[in-house]
Amino acid sequence: MKSFCLAALCLIAPVVAQSGPERWEKSIAAFEQKIKDGSTKPGSVLFIGSSSIRMWKLQDSFPDRNYVNHGFGGSMISDSIYYFDRAVKPVAPPVILFYAGDNDVAKGKSAEVVHADFRKFVGLMKKAFGKKTRLGFIAIKPSLSRWKLAGEMQKANNLIKADCERDELLSFIDVWTPMIGEDGKPKADLFLKDGLHMNLKGYKIWNKAAAPVLKAARAK
Repeated sequence: MKSFCLAALCLIAPVVAQSGPERWEKSIAAFEQKIKDGSTKPGSVLFIGSSSIRMWKLQDSFPDRNYVNHGFGGSMISDSIYYFDRAVKPVAPPVILFYAGDNDVAKGKSAEVVHADFRKFVGLMKKAFGKKTRLGFIAIKPSLSRWKLAGEMQKANNLIKADCERDELLSFIDVWTPMIGEDGKPKADLFLKDGLHMNLKGYKIWNKAAAPVLKAARAK
């Protein structure tokens, strides 16, 4: 019986490990390598978060900026917290543009938990950089494939937005409103076939929404 239990645990352990933040180890190691070889320049604007960050063609969108793309698809806010010391701290960015929360809600996290995780990330940022770094949080986007979760996502957005309005180091980047059509639902022409990830038209909305935050940060 003991042998059977041990065998079962051995089979379960890898699955558990792969479902935790450790599953991003290869992505984080790749970020670290770019820092070591000089490809990533300290003091660059940092874009971090899930696949919506990873798939963003930043060079085309912001050609006049030094940026770092630390997007790792499928990640949640808690994953960026877990890897903060390795994926954020070495960059010492003047500005962080952060997108996450989408996967969090899809995996069952409540708006309150998403909000609490956001606050933890902000706490780490302030502890590491003081007032030298500003954060632009990109609102959890509406999508066709996750529209049934819209209520919880908007609740999380509103909680985070309230924090941003009270803190001069934080900005809330509203991409939700311009991605909603006249029928009150996500505009279908902004998405790839999966109804979740955006096409170039969708990213044009993000470019426009993020530009004022980047411009304001540059002026400081």
